[in-house]
Amino acid sequence: MSIESWTNRLTQSRLWRSYFRHGWPDNPLDRSLLMTSGLFFHLHPVKVNRKSLRWSYSMGLGIITIVLFLVLLFTGTLLMFYYIPSVERAYPTMKAIQTGIPLGQFTRDMHRWAAHLMVLAVILHAARVFYTGAYKAPRQFNWVIGVFLLLITLGASFTGYLLPWDQLAYWAITVGTNIAGYAPIIGSVLRTLLLGGREVGQNALIRFYTLHIMVFPLLLILAISYHMWRVRKDGGLAAQEVSDTPDAEPEGTAPEADQHDDNTSLADTGRDWVIFPRNPSKTYGLVELMSGTSPMVNRGPENTVFSFPIVLLLELIIFLGTTFLLFLFSLARHAPLGEMANPTITIDPAKAPWYFVGLQELLEHMHPTLAGIVIPGVLVLFLLAIPYLDNSRSGAGRWFTSARGKRIVLWTTLYTLVVMPAYILLDNLITPREALRGVLPGYVSQWLIPIVVIGLLVALPVLILRRWRPTPREIMLTLFTVMFVSAVIFTLSGFFLRGPGFKLYPPWNMPGGYNPLNDL
Repeated sequence: MSIESWTNRLTQSRLWRSYFRHGWPDNPLDRSLLMTSGLFFHLHPVKVNRKSLRWSYSMGLGIITIVLFLVLLFTGTLLMFYYIPSVERAYPTMKAIQTGIPLGQFTRDMHRWAAHLMVLAVILHAARVFYTGAYKAPRQFNWVIGVFLLLITLGASFTGYLLPWDQLAYWAITVGTNIAGYAPIIGSVLRTLLLGGREVGQNALIRFYTLHIMVFPLLLILAISYHMWRVRKDGGLAAQEVSDTPDAEPEGTAPEADQHDDNTSLADTGRDWVIFPRNPSKTYGLVELMSGTSPMVNRGPENTVFSFPIVLLLELIIFLGTTFLLFLFSLARHAPLGEMANPTITIDPAKAPWYFVGLQELLEHMHPTLAGIVIPGVLVLFLLAIPYLDNSRSGAGRWFTSARGKRIVLWTTLYTLVVMPAYILLDNLITPREALRGVLPGYVSQWLIPIVVIGLLVALPVLILRRWRPTPREIMLTLFTVMFVSAVIFTLSGFFLRGPGFKLYPPWNMPGGYNPLNDL
């Protein structure tokens, strides 16, 4: 019996038709029906633009994040079969999982590294969306959902950090909740609410366990589902709005429509919303003029492909590739498990989880409330406001918007790579705040001086850029790059350069054989 006959028998069977309700999708009609008749396939449009499939545009970071989340759900469920959230039994059960249960060590390794990678993937995905301008109308609110997804992901990873109940987990959560305790007015209440008391103990463990296995996964499922639904309803990936014309010039420099002669099409203006790009192989006739959305030829059927099977095959490749690489890494490196948590013995250095260690680095340079609450709060508010501060649709779907945007990001990155490490080193060597302690009021040395210094370092590139009449998009590119690169620098400094006593050391000369990679 041939493959074709087997396929016909399968697609005509009651089982197949009970779900798909039509035959094998080997023609445009059945392919369209396939994408609209099932819940999974309904998450995708019937057709997608070819440009959105380019790896250089999205790098598959959104799908990678979903794959890692699915791995976490699966491995976390397996670990729940054996884990007991008790201060007396949590650590012994973790040891038993690693040594006495088939594939227990491997399952925990997969879960641990997938958690770290998911945090990294969400951060990189947010950066990709920003730099490609995919937050612009009509996708503003989906960007806001993405920011909350980032915060939920951090919360899910942070609450799971305590569950092994070893020294690393205990003191990392102690440092992290101490940072939350610096919030003005509600700090002590917030810390007590998280820990269920004044110290990390049984109440904290059961609360973190509940948040980790129930609250945050549910929030992630709802937020990811809504985020994906909005991607489709907002017209798919923003890459489809990119024309094949050269990079557009910044707003304010492009010629206006009324400056064209009769032989110039709008495609010659360099704008992203090309209406009739020149194509000698096509002819067009204007039938009627009416108010509404202009026809855009570059979005026609010739630039689209059916989601089935191309998109599904690409997603399957990403799924298998991500899982395979995670599989290999889990075989090569085991998740750490130190000694059982002991509140009377402090590990040195006691560090927050790597994604919060940048805040711990900031604590060395300014007042704890400023470092742990004010600056992160301002950063989150800035992220939420980006699509509303830059309300132009120009440049959506194009990396850095224009050639000038690329140069701005490059020079801003180089600037930040110089000034922020210099700030960390100079403040560590001179420490003017400590020298002025007792000489000037505390709010001057611990608040005013750091705010002025950090504010000037962040604002200087924008002030220089204003000489060239920047667009709102270019200002956003500058500010986001300074903040993003600064966050990376402070994280790397706190993680790799801070040793015993949380002092700065060269990474190749850490005292006592301390290896920061063991803190992962």
